[in-house]
Amino acid sequence: MPVLNRIASYAEEMKGWRHHLHMHPELAFDCHDTAAFIADRLREIGVDEIHEGIAKTGIVALIKGRSGGPTIGLRADMDALPIDETTGAAHASKMPGKMHACGHDGHVTMLLGAAKYLAETRNFAGTVALIFQPAEEDGGGGQVMVQEGIMDRFGIDQVYGIHNAPNVPFGQFQTTPGPLMASVDTAFVYITGKGGHGATPHECVDPVVAVVGMVQAIQTIIPRNVYALDEAVISVTQIHTGTASNIIPEEAMFCATIRCFKPDVRDLLKKRFHEIVEGHAAAYAVTARIDYDWGYPATINHADEADFAADVAREVVGADAVDARANREMGSEDFSYMLEARRGAYLFLGTGPGAGLHHPAYDFNDEAAPVGASFFARLVERAQPIS
Repeated sequence: MPVLNRIASYAEEMKGWRHHLHMHPELAFDCHDTAAFIADRLREIGVDEIHEGIAKTGIVALIKGRSGGPTIGLRADMDALPIDETTGAAHASKMPGKMHACGHDGHVTMLLGAAKYLAETRNFAGTVALIFQPAEEDGGGGQVMVQEGIMDRFGIDQVYGIHNAPNVPFGQFQTTPGPLMASVDTAFVYITGKGGHGATPHECVDPVVAVVGMVQAIQTIIPRNVYALDEAVISVTQIHTGTASNIIPEEAMFCATIRCFKPDVRDLLKKRFHEIVEGHAAAYAVTARIDYDWGYPATINHADEADFAADVAREVVGADAVDARANREMGSEDFSYMLEARRGAYLFLGTGPGAGLHHPAYDFNDEAAPVGASFFARLVERAQPIS
């Protein structure tokens, strides 16, 4: 079964929705206009219930099927990024310093397209919960929605989501049972020594040398402390210190992003990071303060649900266009909190060649929206058939 004909007929309308969202990006939890636009479309579509103001600007809307049954959740994130757009498109962002550089406008459009079809046909049992989530990029809106009780409040039994994937062949779905995306933690290290003249280092306590030693030693954690088959990444991404060529500074700082898939590895990385920084601080006679930000957990698909989702995807795009054992990746995603709360799965949908995610020239491929919407619709019909 290819893209559903009824959803294909919405293509131009969906493109209009997506372009409006793209022109009016909003950040983090401040998705007020985005949420209002979504709520207006949901009312036009004719869903049964709209619950607004969850996690500040999030929405959960309900569509009831033809008979009683469980509730399945479908999630789309809706926030943008603090980036100046360079696409030059007619529908480019009208908000300086903000753009949909990750395709969340496309995710919302896919879910709205599925909602329109499901509200018209109602060819399923139970209920569909449409979850429109703010603050995926910054703030963990998925965690907040779970903490505010959406799973219990709406009786959600399982939950699914899609992320677009530029430079993956158009229409190809990718997923895998178990870990799909990594956890992400961020460490900020602030080092204090004793500044002075570069000509008299013996009178100083040099934080620059301490930073260099710490950063080099941190790079030994993964090859020497982590089992070789347990993927992990530590990347030092910033080092800041100094003001002049002849001054040894008083302070220095660096930060690192730390990513893996297993909780025990995550604990180990944190432990070794602290030990190395604290040990080097003592060795170099500096003081070091570590702010270790425990971020999103790994996105871990439930095995049966991942296999089921892949089977549904095969109906929509064909068996050759589904990779059900795709490589996991080191990016992170706060859909992880929803998968911790309920069984379900997350998938990637290829959108073909183009600029990568978080790039100022990125733009979602509108042709992918009916594909994603058809997947969501068939997922509901397959998961909750009318008896």
